[in-house]
Amino acid sequence: MGNRFFNIAVEQAARLGGKKGRILLLIAKLGPKINKVNWAGVRSQPIKEKFFVLGRIAKAYASGRYRGIPWKSMLIILGSIIYFINPLDMIPDLIPIAGLTDDFAILFWVYNSIESEIDKFLAWEESQVLKL
Repeated sequence: MGNRFFNIAVEQAARLGGKKGRILLLIAKLGPKINKVNWAGVRSQPIKEKFFVLGRIAKAYASGRYRGIPWKSMLIILGSIIYFINPLDMIPDLIPIAGLTDDFAILFWVYNSIESEIDKFLAWEESQVLKL
């Protein structure tokens, strides 16, 4: 991707490899960030759900419960979460609505890039619910 800030976020994500605690700490910051965002003027539910799915994938990966995703895909998932959490990116989040435009663009790019991996995870997640 041609976004310098996202590339930096992916580099930061690469340093998380194998560090379960650091990945889980990152995921713990996702929910509060989602709740802190001013969603006025945005159809928020589908966007929030996409962020939550990426968070669940990362959490399942970090905990070792789900390893059916290539590391490269995990890198861009973690990179997108880092990008979203970091308020200083291509368009600072302090700018109402426009500040989230680049975050949403990254989210949709990641989602579209690894959609088949996400579908596999969602199927796996559903199978885990059915086992309960």
